[in-house]
Amino acid sequence: MTITDVHVRELRYFVAVAEELHFTRAAERSYVSQPALSKQIRSLERQLGAPLFDRDRRGVALTPAGTALLPHARAVLAAWESGHEAVRRAREAERGTLVVGMSTSPGRGGLLPAIRSRFTAAHPEAVLKLRQVAWEDPTAGLADGSSDVAFVWLPLLGEERFRWVVVAAEPRLVALPESHPLAARERLDFADLLDEPFLALPATGPELRDHWLALDARGGRPPVIGAEIASADEAYEALVGGLGVCLVAAGNAPLLARDGVVTRPVDGVTPTYFVLAWRADDTRPLVAAYARAAAGTGRRTA
Repeated sequence: MTITDVHVRELRYFVAVAEELHFTRAAERSYVSQPALSKQIRSLERQLGAPLFDRDRRGVALTPAGTALLPHARAVLAAWESGHEAVRRAREAERGTLVVGMSTSPGRGGLLPAIRSRFTAAHPEAVLKLRQVAWEDPTAGLADGSSDVAFVWLPLLGEERFRWVVVAAEPRLVALPESHPLAARERLDFADLLDEPFLALPATGPELRDHWLALDARGGRPPVIGAEIASADEAYEALVGGLGVCLVAAGNAPLLARDGVVTRPVDGVTPTYFVLAWRADDTRPLVAAYARAAAGTGRRTA
């Protein structure tokens, strides 16, 4: 076997399992399904000719071979990340490109064009590249480095790794089928919704998932999950299908309030914060300039 037989991805999965000692948690951390992660670990074990983990009913533990491999795997990943970052910085410095990640369009009365206008006025040579990222990644590409800055919702997973400026603070509304008995009311209290099935974000972002389920307003009562959603279209279809209700930021209400779906104000839940975020260790001038442009055009509505 040569070193080229082993992929960085397999080492990354191995380190995740070694640190979590739990395949499901490692899969969530790696934004991959548990069966796919297990398959990659088995492939790595076949290539190395040794089991890396002991798996039994009591849990997961490193074997002696796994323990021996771990520091070297971490070193390889650290070297690869450093090399990848160096190449990315060199490429983007040469091209002057800034990748802007987002899960849904920022909308909000032309917020994105306003930021672009302020940014390009100061940096006319820079190129902005917009990147749509699935809801499975609550950082919209910041965590894996595929985005330089991103429009995301608080709270952020691993928030100590990021910096941000708030571009909108908005009330959370409830979206529900227009045929729902509660849709006849002009305004609701969150207590009226405690027994309702809710649509939940993917479990890959547990903090954000809990935020949109309003766990802090439930008094310890667990939510009833009607379905999991990973896009605005999925949310709309689940609402129309009567699978549950969901909270939505006021600025995103038009994405869901279409035929068969209505939104209503809700008392008893805190506002939500839409931010422009970037990695804390990214000190490039273009990143700082885009953050300044966002700070200058951001607005708070309560």
